[in-house]
Amino acid sequence: MRLAAAPGAVRKCLPGLARLCRLSTVMYREICRLPGEDIQKKSELHSKEATLYVHWPYCLRRCSYCNFNKYISRSVNHVDMATCLQRETETLLRLSQVSSVASVFFGGGTPSLAPPSTIAAVLETVAKHAGLRADAEVTLEVNPTPFGMAKLADFRHAGVNRYSVGVQSLHDEDLRVLGRDHDSQHALRTVEEARRLCPGRVSVDVIFGRPGQSLDHWEAELEELLLVCDDHVSLYQLTLERGTHLFKQVQAGQLSLPGDEVMARMYESARRILQERGFLQYEVSNFARNGAVSSHNLAYWRAGEFLGVGPGAHGRFVPREKGGVFREARTQTLEPDVWMSEVKRWGHATRRRVELGHVELLEEVLVMGLRLTEGISHQHWGLFSPGLDLQQVVGESTEVKELQEQGLLILDHRGLRCSWEGLAVLDSLLPPLLLGLQAHGHTAGLRGEHTTGLE
Repeated sequence: MRLAAAPGAVRKCLPGLARLCRLSTVMYREICRLPGEDIQKKSELHSKEATLYVHWPYCLRRCSYCNFNKYISRSVNHVDMATCLQRETETLLRLSQVSSVASVFFGGGTPSLAPPSTIAAVLETVAKHAGLRADAEVTLEVNPTPFGMAKLADFRHAGVNRYSVGVQSLHDEDLRVLGRDHDSQHALRTVEEARRLCPGRVSVDVIFGRPGQSLDHWEAELEELLLVCDDHVSLYQLTLERGTHLFKQVQAGQLSLPGDEVMARMYESARRILQERGFLQYEVSNFARNGAVSSHNLAYWRAGEFLGVGPGAHGRFVPREKGGVFREARTQTLEPDVWMSEVKRWGHATRRRVELGHVELLEEVLVMGLRLTEGISHQHWGLFSPGLDLQQVVGESTEVKELQEQGLLILDHRGLRCSWEGLAVLDSLLPPLLLGLQAHGHTAGLRGEHTTGLE
């Protein structure tokens, strides 16, 4: 799912999946809640563990392909920013009545530009007002510049125990085209230092399908990267986002991306190479060896509750302090200065919140869960819908049966999941599944949308 200022794994996906998630959002307004909301109330009210995403919105420059919620500023008020991040964290923890935070992810933007003291302050706020699990995964996205690398040890002392390094490419010319402010040597040195500080807990991001990239060059680059990386790799296909500099260059004919068929072969070859090197694919874009999966990102894909703090952050949680019984989809104010002003005034800057009914929640369980190679077990589905099993929801659909016959989708005693081939075309599998879920809705009781920042 591609959400502005949402966590890394949620934000990034193969082409088409983002469109399907937007389709799902539209369907929220077209379908109604299933029977069984009392069950949803009970399960949500007793879920007191969540994860936390913290968005640092500032960058030194804007990459040519990026449309994230980020801002180029030479004069960040670090004192105010730290204070507001702490206050919003405290407010949302209180509102959600979360008693334990299982993991924290600092994303952006470029969170490695933040002072390590800000990271430490947020973690201290979590520990004080909810409790940070002893084994909590605390991830920081790192831009592999000399400046970012020099601060890694300080971030480690601040409480970070996992790094996600935005390598993106090992070819300097490609990095220039992408508008990155590091080169390949900077990236390699940063990965080396990160591995020294957090052995076995370093992820690298790499983009394929770049302008002028061939299949042979991609395979050689990935092989080179695997010689130096740690135990986690995230692969992302380059997509054109309207309004970006790269989009304009392609539209003007100055650059061209590989065709769809070549893109698909790049993805398949990457899966094969990673598997041969001992990396197990556990999600559409993510691969790990030695058990180094990201527990934070797994929580998203398993539809766990999460709090989103910072400008433009997204969250999913039940506002228990206010008597809420249904999970809400929340978005914080985008622009940093406005966000800080609202946090100072109200304690938080929630700009938009949508109460999710039973079908809306099941849609998210379905869309996110099928990104995992393990898929959705019957037991996991039953946590959200004890009265309506997977066979009832999707198994009776003619279209779904055809997908099973084609070997793309599997529905058996374990649950619902994509096959190896199906995972590569997940975006094309989702519409009939979502329509199957829609077929069990009815025509009354849609929930409204709130746009106020006040609780």
